[in-house]
Amino acid sequence: MCLIAAESLAQSAGKAGAYSRMGFGARGIGMGNALTAINSGDISTHYNPALAAFSERRTAAATFGVLALDRYLNFLSYTQAIQQSAGISVGLINAGVRNIDGRDIDGEHTENYSTIEDQFYLAFANRVDERVSLGVTIKLLYGKLFDKISTTTVGFDIGACVQITDQISAGAILQDINSKYKWDTKSIYGKDGKATEDKFPMLRRIGLAYTLPEHYGIISAEFENSSEKTNVIRIGAEYNFMEHFTVRSGIDRWDFNDNAAGAKPTFGFSARNSFGNWTPAVTYAFVFEPFASHGMHIVTLSTSF
Repeated sequence: MCLIAAESLAQSAGKAGAYSRMGFGARGIGMGNALTAINSGDISTHYNPALAAFSERRTAAATFGVLALDRYLNFLSYTQAIQQSAGISVGLINAGVRNIDGRDIDGEHTENYSTIEDQFYLAFANRVDERVSLGVTIKLLYGKLFDKISTTTVGFDIGACVQITDQISAGAILQDINSKYKWDTKSIYGKDGKATEDKFPMLRRIGLAYTLPEHYGIISAEFENSSEKTNVIRIGAEYNFMEHFTVRSGIDRWDFNDNAAGAKPTFGFSARNSFGNWTPAVTYAFVFEPFASHGMHIVTLSTSF
């Protein structure tokens, strides 16, 4: 319980939706989640919906994670360009905790419980200029804690991306606008039950990305401030050793206001090959979690076509 509480505190003061702030896919997580301004490669609109307008190919990806403390974290996504100036992306985050030990008032085991948190999103972006894109994400949030206690709500993200030069891009996003859970325990406790509301922290993030000459790699950095008054820095980089192999590393959640939060070093790689118009890839990321018994393993299977 102490480990779970510490990890929860590290994700914006134990507020709702901590799973959605752990990243999306092995590429993003392997780069310390510093993808707000990265508009090339396998684009992830989870970090910024405006990135969808820079999609050059259709990309489908499935991700699964191996985490400590009986947690699970999985992703699905699809992104494509629309004509020449717009892009669209859909995705799903599936998270939760299994094997929660249920006991009665005498301390005897009753059954194992689990929690479920799902997020389905639809992102759309359009270039208002050749180098400037604006985007919005609509998110359907679902959470289930116990038996009849569940919630379904809607949240929003608004983002922008600017290609300042051929090598430098900038991104900004307001994330989790109106995102929250609404719980009602009257279905279990009757008149003794009550309705409560758990808000997701709203995130305000800006980032810069620099593409190395000859497209040998990318270096990115970003700053995030939340409605919970956390201030976080993220740094990431990837390097293309060869056409079919990329390595990456980063530091996630470097919170200089709260030493207890614990920075998360990350690293990973991608291996890909082309078969005609299809380019399948396997991407792996490892995250050192300071408050868990072992680190996170994230694997993404994707293809561009």
